[in-house]
Amino acid sequence: MSYTLFPREGSPGPLPVKPILVLGSTGSIGTQTLDLVAQPDSGLVVAGLAANTSWELLLEQIERTSTPLVSLSDPAAAEALRPHLPPQTTLFSGPEALLELIAAADFEVAVHGVMGRAGLEASFALARAGKTLALANKESLVIAGDLLIDAVAQGGGRLIPVDSEHSAIEQCLRGEDLACVRRVLLTASGGPLREASLNEIENAPRDKALAHPTWDMGPRISIGSATLINKAFEIIELHHLFGLESDRIEVIIHPQSLVHSMVEFIDGSVIAQMNPPNMRGTIHYALHHPDRQPANLPGFDLSKFRELTFEAPDLERFPALELGFRCVAEGGTSGCCLNAADEVAVEAYLTGKVPFAEITRISQEVLDARPTKSAGPLSMSAILAADRWARSLAQELITAKTANAT
Repeated sequence: MSYTLFPREGSPGPLPVKPILVLGSTGSIGTQTLDLVAQPDSGLVVAGLAANTSWELLLEQIERTSTPLVSLSDPAAAEALRPHLPPQTTLFSGPEALLELIAAADFEVAVHGVMGRAGLEASFALARAGKTLALANKESLVIAGDLLIDAVAQGGGRLIPVDSEHSAIEQCLRGEDLACVRRVLLTASGGPLREASLNEIENAPRDKALAHPTWDMGPRISIGSATLINKAFEIIELHHLFGLESDRIEVIIHPQSLVHSMVEFIDGSVIAQMNPPNMRGTIHYALHHPDRQPANLPGFDLSKFRELTFEAPDLERFPALELGFRCVAEGGTSGCCLNAADEVAVEAYLTGKVPFAEITRISQEVLDARPTKSAGPLSMSAILAADRWARSLAQELITAKTANAT
């Protein structure tokens, strides 16, 4: 299947259009991706959309994009959507819907915005497809980074991170030799608790922990920014994406979220990537990589860029940051266990079962209990087994802590 746009007046011929797949289309990344598609002369057309339960919003997206293929993982939501579908639209439903959509769709780029462990299998299916994987599901790299990078290489495609920091690093490194990199400076806003005391952090209320000062994100990512576990995950991602070890990775706090990361080279030169905090810019870059295309997105604004400040992270108040470096050092299933424990602990915090500081403690206790000796080469079955083990242990720890609190 090929797609074309009607040519502009006076242009030599039709402009080629890039068909894209959007997984998690009703979430933050998905809706922002579709905003970019809707821009005049975007050069993009939607080949397929995937959601979990939000069938009403998905229906609106189908009507706007005329996509031929959609999937809903929740069977009840799929049945609610089915009577409203245009006759030319095919619907996949149930637990395998995401993978069936990937197999059926004709696309060049897939924006993968499904959050959490639920997006792992889709990441591998896209990696093997030999297309461009615009990956916003950071958990896939945290859980199984080595295997995913190998799958992309074997499939013959490419992986472009849809994450402001890693996109920034990719842009800073274009045309550069990794051997000439002295260190990567991974920036962090510091989150909503950046100036809070240890006592305030211990029992931080949910409304304050969710109130990120510069980014509008979902609950788990917002809480991860408050604990700084998100930055720990990004350390692991950075390691897998660029092959850098811990001694060339440094985290710095940058409250304005304008400098998305920097690369320092062996001659002392530092290259930074900057733009106002807006995920549309990162998504746009991934959609058109390796080219740059026009976009109606803000750039330099003197009123915003007038003051850029940086500070060192406080590891006493935010010990979660060190867990990322620990996982890079330990390798194996450590990232998988950290992600699983954090998912369970964040849910427990959001439902009022544990105080804020227990999120990091639970994650650390799960890592401490992880068997460090591998039974053999790392495999997907070993990763999935580690994921189940870590979730089970995290839940046991939460149950015990809840009982002790009462």
